[in-house]
Amino acid sequence: MKFVAWLLPLASLAAALSTVPAHAQGVDEFGPYGGLENAGHLRTPQEVAIEIRFGHYRPDIDAALPGTPYRDIFGRDKRWQVGAELDWQVLRLPRTLSFGPGIGFGYTHSSAKAPLADGSGFSAQDTTLNVLPFHLVGVLRLDALADRTPVPLAPYAKLGFGYALWWSGIGEGTSRVDGDAARDNSYGYVFALGLLARLDWLDPQDAAAADAAIGLNHSGLFIEWFKSDLSGFGSNDKMQVGTSTWVAGLTLEM
Repeated sequence: MKFVAWLLPLASLAAALSTVPAHAQGVDEFGPYGGLENAGHLRTPQEVAIEIRFGHYRPDIDAALPGTPYRDIFGRDKRWQVGAELDWQVLRLPRTLSFGPGIGFGYTHSSAKAPLADGSGFSAQDTTLNVLPFHLVGVLRLDALADRTPVPLAPYAKLGFGYALWWSGIGEGTSRVDGDAARDNSYGYVFALGLLARLDWLDPQDAAAADAAIGLNHSGLFIEWFKSDLSGFGSNDKMQVGTSTWVAGLTLEM
């Protein structure tokens, strides 16, 4: 009897709801309406991810050379890099994962007073090392946790090829070693493991409106461990300007 007593009010509520007129749902020039503005559902195709990246960058030059020439000149100060990455999500399983190629670049600069040749001290001129690293990677993003649960976290992994241009200067000119300009390229492999924290949950209505207006599916902050070995796959004729570092930044998925 208690079950029937609970069932009758629920049946009455269901009948009342069934008589409520349906409201149209959609998107117009003012944004989503009819409930879509609150639901946070995707309404536009998701094809790319754009990352704005920054973090420390200390070239692993000393790891491949006798002594510590980089540390002796530039010290132990932390150097910074800025960069960006564009991922094309070719394969996409909705609410589960995406996979595709990504291409990225960065820039870092080290500067210090040039040491004197006789080792007695430092000159008044600055010596510099500039590194412009690129990477071409396969990117696997796991969206199931963020799309299927209240937890707004999406882990990802990257693996691929790295390439860097580097050049060294002294004063206003280019450094020279045995008469040759101190500039070259290095290449090797890169990989990364990261975690994206989506920000859509902070304001689902604005997130849905941004998707309707400009196709912005998700925005979030990420942190990743990034490793690049740019020693020419173990050759002896390429300077190791890769690094092992933490990178953080902003991700926009569109």
